[in-house]
Amino acid sequence: MDMLTIKNLKKNFKDKEVLKGLDLCVPEKSIFGFIGKNGAGKTTTMKTVLGLMKPDEGEITVAGKKVVFGQTSTNRYIGYLPDVPEYYSFMNASEYLRFCGDITGLSKEETKKRSEELLELVGLKDEKHRIKGFSRGMKQRLGIAQALLNKPKLLICDEPTSALDPVGRKEILDILLAVKDETTVLFSTHILSDVERICTDIAFLNEGRVVIQGKLGEIKSTYRTDEYIIETETEKEVAILKSSFPHLQLTGRTTLTFKENQHDFYDVMHFITTNKLPVLKIERVEPTLESMFMEVVQK
Repeated sequence: MDMLTIKNLKKNFKDKEVLKGLDLCVPEKSIFGFIGKNGAGKTTTMKTVLGLMKPDEGEITVAGKKVVFGQTSTNRYIGYLPDVPEYYSFMNASEYLRFCGDITGLSKEETKKRSEELLELVGLKDEKHRIKGFSRGMKQRLGIAQALLNKPKLLICDEPTSALDPVGRKEILDILLAVKDETTVLFSTHILSDVERICTDIAFLNEGRVVIQGKLGEIKSTYRTDEYIIETETEKEVAILKSSFPHLQLTGRTTLTFKENQHDFYDVMHFITTNKLPVLKIERVEPTLESMFMEVVQK
């Protein structure tokens, strides 16, 4: 079952067409990476899913229920962490979750129990300071706890790691990975290493459309193009290789690269051995999500 479906979503801002018929399916209990450059339309898509922005065209369903602008009944299935969450800074973490529990309609007992579980999950159980003294990473972790308070079926996080240092990014990703059995996770990002680390499914957003989506492993297999690196002793060998294999790319004074669809690896190796060219290194490099994304969006 798909937890979220979007069909032919279109949105214009005056003369700027931001979403151009976007289609998206987010499977239940997946960790879904919604990938795109800054300004690609990721936040616009998420706000439309939340019923906070009216689409010009298209249909959205969450947990099988249709999303209607201005009528946010489907948001009972959703937990949301915006890119820059705002808080009442005079509260501490426990007080803030208690406040959110009251708004959500949870009982005091359920709010207390759930808050304790979530504050332990996000590493804020023993934090007594006011939120105004929290770091950006602590605020993001508290935001995830708030978004999970009512046990949503879908957790939406908008660029949750974009402004964090490596330690903070790891903490957030570990939390998202930990809740995958409890909820479906959809998070937008332009940091592709984060996606490779935890996602089961992905979608590439480019110029207002999803250009590819599916299981991460299947996409990597489909678009797999191995790259090879050759490091020679001197620039002389570089010139000899370049004269016989024109698609070799110079990436350093004595370093060349090529992809398997540009030159046959064994032809290059045969040439090197036949001509007894001194080579320091020959290495195969697995394709990254970044290289696949660049390949897809440049077509």
